[in-house]
Amino acid sequence: MLATVLADYGLDDAEVTMESRFTEDLELESIDLVTLAGELQERWGDRINFAEFIAGMDLDEIIGLTVGRLVRHVVARLQPAERS
Repeated sequence: MLATVLADYGLDDAEVTMESRFTEDLELESIDLVTLAGELQERWGDRINFAEFIAGMDLDEIIGLTVGRLVRHVVARLQPAERS
């Protein structure tokens, strides 16, 4: 999904690591994050709610958001609920 967003900017050959920051390293703008959020929700529905994910962050955290932090969030949300 991220590759699709990057390809729109001709950055499909950009090196993406877990430490890559969306804003500083990948040069994505807020609208690009909205596009990515839409892709995530389209694929996994309400289980991946990007707006909810960033709601608890301050501006510096959002600006410094890394691929790895988002990946960890997605993985955690997709894990089956633990049984009591």
